[in-house]
Amino acid sequence: MTPDRLEPPFLRSVLLMRERIEKPNVYPFSLPAVQALDGLELSAVTYFIGENGSGKSTLLEAIAVAFGFNAEGGTVNFSFSTRRSESDLHRYLRLARTRRPRAGFFLRAESFFNVASEIERLGVTGYGDRSLHEQSHGESFMALVNHRFEPNGLYILDEPEAALSPSRQLSLLIAIHALVEQGCQFLIATHAPIVLAYPGATIYQLDESGIAPVSYDDTEHVRLTRDFLQDRERFLRRLLVAKVDLEK
Repeated sequence: MTPDRLEPPFLRSVLLMRERIEKPNVYPFSLPAVQALDGLELSAVTYFIGENGSGKSTLLEAIAVAFGFNAEGGTVNFSFSTRRSESDLHRYLRLARTRRPRAGFFLRAESFFNVASEIERLGVTGYGDRSLHEQSHGESFMALVNHRFEPNGLYILDEPEAALSPSRQLSLLIAIHALVEQGCQFLIATHAPIVLAYPGATIYQLDESGIAPVSYDDTEHVRLTRDFLQDRERFLRRLLVAKVDLEK
């Protein structure tokens, strides 16, 4: 049984150090969600949701880099760079830490290929009995979770559903639960209602008004998906008629 409040084993909160920012009106500091970072509390499983451009991946990346992870992903021991694209937000974050994790990994769906290539180049073992490049995207991601996600670890995942079918998303939830029970912490940016469904997790909605906690059933991701599945034909009829009217 998952407790109502999942205590954070490694990162307790994140704070924006506004006094150090020279150009607060410049991206990414101009994002409403970034401007609202007043000691954001984290739990053992924390989700960041929002529309494209809301800043959830930017924030997740900044937390990862501020903690010591490579900007393109991997463990804290990875230091390769294919193309620098991270913002400077990490330089202005203060992370309230409780203790150091024994393991950790930063997964970015968009740069996982680069991470797999670096693993292969370095000859790093422990990711299963097949090269990550010899598996599908979903297979290689689950191989990473099953073979490299260890107890007492901090795992930061940016849109993991990009690689996973619905059944594999359920497998990810099973893996998250097993690891949380072994002292792990997860920070996850996602659009997927299945991935978002871990009981007792903290969910933050990022939008034009800033960043605020929201319950699972009140997220737009869940409400929109539920409405669509409950009456798909009516939903599509209304949607497509509206599109036709807009084009007239």
